[in-house]
Amino acid sequence: RSATYELPFGHGQYWLAHTGGVAGGLVSGWVFNTITTLMSGFPLTPQAGSNVSGDGDTRNPDRPSLNASFSGPVVLGSPNQWFNPNAFMPTPAGTYGDLGRGTLTGPRLVGMDVSLFKNTNITEKIALQFRAEFFNVLNHTNFDTPNLTVFSGGKISPSAGLITATATSSRQIQFGLKLIY
Repeated sequence: RSATYELPFGHGQYWLAHTGGVAGGLVSGWVFNTITTLMSGFPLTPQAGSNVSGDGDTRNPDRPSLNASFSGPVVLGSPNQWFNPNAFMPTPAGTYGDLGRGTLTGPRLVGMDVSLFKNTNITEKIALQFRAEFFNVLNHTNFDTPNLTVFSGGKISPSAGLITATATSSRQIQFGLKLIY
């Protein structure tokens, strides 16, 4: 979602409409903008870690099977272990696992960027715009996709479910001047 709101101050606005001169120039022409992103996590498919089926298809890696004796939550939601690899078991050689595609959900993404612009007319055809922009203003950590490889050498991989990166950067602030003609 995005929104733009012209602040109601200064010439032709509700508040301080009769302010003139330098003071009128300082309070007029302010615009607030925001872009908010709220996304649920992407579907994830844990992988067997090798071509157990022997079909040679590298574009669609083999999936493990569900561990029937496992109980408890599969998705833990921690960057140290997003999903519990004990919920899965390797499949015998030449077979496919019974885990469906996209059965898990990855980390959600939350972002809010805001900006404040100040437009000042210099002449009839030339304006100067001051910009203050705040990216990821809430400084929310958005985790990247976890390591989906469950097994390595027939055993549970120590990095199964581990998240090693973020999907977005931390808060960033920038200021700028733009000459419009």
